[in-house]
Amino acid sequence: MRGRAEAWLHRGRSLGPGLLVATMVAMAAAFLGSHYKGSMLLFALLLGMALGFLGDDARCRPGIQFAGSSVLRIGVALLGLRLTVEHVAALGWGTVLALAVAVLATMACALLLARVLGIHRSFGVLAGGATAICGASAALAIASVLPRREGLDRDTTLTVVGVTTLSTLAMILYPVLSTWLGFDATTAGRFIGATIHDVAQVVGAGYALSEAAGDAATITKLMRVALLLPTLLLVALLVRSREAGLARRAPLLPWFAVAFGLLVLVNSSGLVPATAQALAGTASQAALVVAIAAVGLKTSLREVATLGWRPVLLLVLVTVWLAALAAAYLRFGA
Repeated sequence: MRGRAEAWLHRGRSLGPGLLVATMVAMAAAFLGSHYKGSMLLFALLLGMALGFLGDDARCRPGIQFAGSSVLRIGVALLGLRLTVEHVAALGWGTVLALAVAVLATMACALLLARVLGIHRSFGVLAGGATAICGASAALAIASVLPRREGLDRDTTLTVVGVTTLSTLAMILYPVLSTWLGFDATTAGRFIGATIHDVAQVVGAGYALSEAAGDAATITKLMRVALLLPTLLLVALLVRSREAGLARRAPLLPWFAVAFGLLVLVNSSGLVPATAQALAGTASQAALVVAIAAVGLKTSLREVATLGWRPVLLLVLVTVWLAALAAAYLRFGA
């Protein structure tokens, strides 16, 4: 018992400095996000990158790595308490199927563009998943199940910056676009929920139109978040088929994805109090902000700058592709 306590104490001392740095960056990002009404995730990433020299410090490195992996997985798992089976019923199975097809089509488009533009396929997976599902959260979750390679953290950083920036632009442009397309309030909300990357921007854009549009946007977006679980399973299967050695070491589905699915089922039972749901939502957001601060701390601005224009073009094209798919379905197929 004493030996175990000493081991935990040693681990705490090892992780403490890096965790503290990532948490302080996250707190600063939360202040900036609330004060300037911006994305906390983007602020956390940029602040972390500005303090990237701390990521090279031997005392901070273990804790920063822990924040970017284990803390991230806890945050993704807790997202499950934002969803219930009733969200599926509210949308209708036709819309759910359409969203699933859009996710697959968007990821396929991103992979094709990555090949055409000469970019590593893992960036295509990251960009496609982040665009199709839930922005920065999806990028971080998918990165955690991809094979580790040099440049993965850099690609993840650029994906997060790109989808967050595009999501903010979409929050401004898509309500205008939905009006121009002649959508009613509910259809406009479904368009916004099906296309904007991050949850916060979906909520902002939807309720900026009307309460009905905001409700429809939020439910549609939550269904896209639910598709994170099958997407992670698909990516894990592809990884296992391509990386035989990795397949022997890694589980088919990571524990946090299983926890995500179980929490959705628990939340659907109606036994989870609203207070617990709110606390889980806050804890999930906090964990994700700490995790993305850690990603920033591990990323070199110089490395990101060397990527050039091709990844940026890929993100823009995939975003436009998803918007076109959603608009066509809601205009002609719904």
